[in-house]
Amino acid sequence: MADSSAAAATPATSSSDLAADLHVEPVCSTCKGAGYYLLDVPVGNPNFGVLMPCDCKMAAKEQRAADELRRLSNLGPFEDKTFENFDPDVPGVRRAFVRARNYAGNPRGWLILFGNYGSGKTHLAAAIANAAFQRHYKVLFAIVPDLLDHLRSTFGPNSDVEYDERFETIREIPLLVLDDLGTENTTPWAREKLYQIINHRYNYSLSTVITSNRKPEDIEPRIFSRMSDLALCEEITMIEAGD
Repeated sequence: MADSSAAAATPATSSSDLAADLHVEPVCSTCKGAGYYLLDVPVGNPNFGVLMPCDCKMAAKEQRAADELRRLSNLGPFEDKTFENFDPDVPGVRRAFVRARNYAGNPRGWLILFGNYGSGKTHLAAAIANAAFQRHYKVLFAIVPDLLDHLRSTFGPNSDVEYDERFETIREIPLLVLDDLGTENTTPWAREKLYQIINHRYNYSLSTVITSNRKPEDIEPRIFSRMSDLALCEEITMIEAGD
């Protein structure tokens, strides 16, 4: 005969186990899922009747902000570009490496890296952006031709972002990294938009990193005049490296 006590020893399924089985997120014990709660304070207390944001809501808000920051940074294809995997011992790149690493710790002014294809300038520019992003700095990394294409796309009927909103983000982002300046399609529209971005950032001394494989005389004169201001900008020419 079976021992009837065996059935009684079987533990009941808890609500947390059931939630796990059904893949239901557990309800916050503080706010019961509302996102806000009332403090147990007497009438007359400044916080009486005031809805307080719950920690669970604040955590979700911080996660959304972090996700938006990552989306905005445009660093997905360049996440592997860091200072740790850059070889500073290749001839001609150490000064740029040291300066870029210092700049990443305190992005102020403009840092401009000139160099041929494969010189390592894109790697260093992306490393700056990645280091700044890890410190929760608002940064946008953009290859110049792609940046202009993105701006053009906002005029399309299927765009989720208004042109003015995207253009203002690019102009005002605390750290803008522009890769491959001079390779953009030189239409009058492209030249004007690019100049407006660079001129605005110049006027307000907004932190900016620029890379280019062009000779200075091949860069649009209005733009190069901004890049030549030694009070704001530092130019470094990289000779040869492996990107």
